[in-house]
Amino acid sequence: MHALKKNRPLRRIVLASAATVSGMVLLLSLKPHTTPALATADTKSPSASSSSAPSSGSTAGTKTVSRTVTGDTVQTRWGPVQVRVTVRSGKLTDVTAVRYPQDNPRDQEINSYALPQLRREALAAQSARIDMVSGATYTSTGYRQSLQSALDSAGL
Repeated sequence: MHALKKNRPLRRIVLASAATVSGMVLLLSLKPHTTPALATADTKSPSASSSSAPSSGSTAGTKTVSRTVTGDTVQTRWGPVQVRVTVRSGKLTDVTAVRYPQDNPRDQEINSYALPQLRREALAAQSARIDMVSGATYTSTGYRQSLQSALDSAGL
């Protein structure tokens, strides 16, 4: 007897279900395409991605030194993340995401709400010990790592 004869409908259902599940697993395991330009930009040496620009200004007779330091580029599943910090008088005064995933509309949507939250958290905490943003786990992880790298370079 043939395995898919009509008198054995349960066997057909099991095989169809197994084929559907296998197809879904294969489909969900696909990774998005990244452009070669991103991969070549990430091969910079750490010294090339880290820069500091000291500047001085005067406030009420006190000299304030401000440094801007760019952290390491952290490669995440969805793309690179890199953060630049500004430190003035030993305090973190500004955090900017220099590079972050923005290849597709979903990346742009996620990062439009995640990056401002991460910035607020970093400025409030004055460190890289910040909460992750729900729905932006990979970006949050890369942001924290790059932020820590920049803070280490700035001496905080």
